Amino acid sequence: MTQHQKPKTYARKPPWLKKRLATGPVYERVRSLVEKTNLHTVCQEAQCPNIWECFSNQTATFLIMGSKCTRNCRFCAIGHKPTGPPDPEEPVRVAEAAQTMQLRYVVITSVTRDDLPDGGAVFFARTIKEIRKRMPDTRIEVLIPDFQGNADALLMVVTARSDVLNHNIETVQRLYPSVRPEAFYRRSLELLRQAKAFDPTIITKSGLMLGLGESSEEIRKTLQDLLDTGCNILTLGQYLQPTTEHLPVERFVPPEEFDKWRETALEMGFSQVASGPFVRSSYHAKDLYEAVKNRQI
Repeated sequence: MTQHQKPKTYARKPPWLKKRLATGPVYERVRSLVEKTNLHTVCQEAQCPNIWECFSNQTATFLIMGSKCTRNCRFCAIGHKPTGPPDPEEPVRVAEAAQTMQLRYVVITSVTRDDLPDGGAVFFARTIKEIRKRMPDTRIEVLIPDFQGNADALLMVVTARSDVLNHNIETVQRLYPSVRPEAFYRRSLELLRQAKAFDPTIITKSGLMLGLGESSEEIRKTLQDLLDTGCNILTLGQYLQPTTEHLPVERFVPPEEFDKWRETALEMGFSQVASGPFVRSSYHAKDLYEAVKNRQI
């Protein structure tokens, strides 16, 4: 650091972002199981603020295809540059872990693997099938990357029949070059639209981080773009800076503003919305899914 450079710091969190960390025997049992099976969870790798709550409720979002990503998004805490191919036995180990944990709702996500011809779609499909084989009544949600626009890869995942297909738009279009420099806003929208075209009955889901410098008009436009794809479920949460090397927080959005955005999104036409400072993609995922299914009955 030169004499004139200022040290990088975190923005001070407001009172509503202080969270009491839960612990206890159930949390330790889930953490230990994940560790023993040599699996990764996005809860740990992405430093999710809800990890204690979710682990204590015997839920986890499994991160497949390793813990290193081929992209370098400026908001994400996951490491970069995979060092080898995915473990071919991982789908079986994830299914066995889900069975041991007696999960009734499993979320499967992955790092982005642009180094693989299909972006890892076959691993999503295999993991879904292995869970179905052991736990036919368990609901499955997948949170997928964009597969670089590969329609065949997307079709492989859709035809594996998860209950929910999630792909996060993450931020408004204007901020993509700084937040997601290796992704494309329109490509993510097209993925969600195409998933519905492949299977109109599948429940689709997406989410945004707030606090990166987006305007209210840009948020509303993004919500409308998502609705136009047929998206059913929306999540809105506060962006939190993982390290001083990541994008700084431009604004901490107060809880009452998240409440207003939830009301707005429901009025616009989303079936279910989770909106709050601590909301993340798979937070209360089972509850959101069941609420949508109950509306369809």
